[in-house]
Amino acid sequence: MSVSTATPAVEVRDLSKVYRDGWFFPKKFEALKGISLSVQQGEIFGLLGPNGAGKTTLLKILLGIIRKTSGSARMLGMPAGSQSVRRQVGYLPEHLRVPAHLTAYTALECYGNLSNVPTATIRRRRDELLDLVGLAGRTKERVKKFSKGMLQRLGLAQALLHEPQMLILDEPTDGLDPRARAEMRTIIRQLKERGVTIFLNSHLLQEVEMICDRVAILNRGNLLYCGPVSEVGNHLAIPQTGIVVEFQVSGDRPQVDLAFANQNATIQATPRDREFEIRLALPDQSAIDQQIDRLRQSQISLLQMQRKQVSLEDAFLALVDKET
Repeated sequence: MSVSTATPAVEVRDLSKVYRDGWFFPKKFEALKGISLSVQQGEIFGLLGPNGAGKTTLLKILLGIIRKTSGSARMLGMPAGSQSVRRQVGYLPEHLRVPAHLTAYTALECYGNLSNVPTATIRRRRDELLDLVGLAGRTKERVKKFSKGMLQRLGLAQALLHEPQMLILDEPTDGLDPRARAEMRTIIRQLKERGVTIFLNSHLLQEVEMICDRVAILNRGNLLYCGPVSEVGNHLAIPQTGIVVEFQVSGDRPQVDLAFANQNATIQATPRDREFEIRLALPDQSAIDQQIDRLRQSQISLLQMQRKQVSLEDAFLALVDKET
């Protein structure tokens, strides 16, 4: 089924989910509180939030595992969870369980058949997919010998068997070593180049920052931010506004303290004698120039200076802290 590229891959409007516990006078828990967001086709979109934020609930609604309480959720122009849309979506769960006696080949046949993918299609595509995810040459080896990274690769291959337009990946790099994480990022970027939309749920903020085009941040069922990764710091109005600058200087501590007085600067001594690292926020380039002049007047040597962008982790923690 062809879907117009103008149609959002995911479109959620005023989506709510209330869980009820108990038969008589049941307690209510709002897992999602009227959230709205959209994911465009062909992008890598990250879903972030602390434990209990509502991320898993949102994924389950999109996949049709649970029902929404109110609002709407659509994927590729169709109702989320419907049989039609499930044919267009691949899913890699956080903890994929593969029977130890299977090989990469037989595992793909097992999971593919469960998803109604014909065996002939699986056998036609399996070598291409296993090569894509870096498992060429391990096709007939029992998965009990596979590392966690190899199992994640195999799980990604099974999610791609039916040539989906969209992939939902739940913690795809969790527990992987740095090399395996880097290789998984490369695979995800290659899939994007092929036009596949990636919806990524992860708690590894540095990974998300490196690979995602846009992110949504959830906390306690509320949507706190949805937009480009590069703009999250500006949107959240973190207390350290302006240009964050790091100075490395050499001089006597009293003069250093005086040069940065009344500027809410963080001054940290280094293992080297009379050398200090200072981090502070300045409103503009003119203020940076004035600070450099102040250092010269105080006979403090400027060893190094660099601008620092607000990281996704900084923004995430600042936003979640504001909600607590």
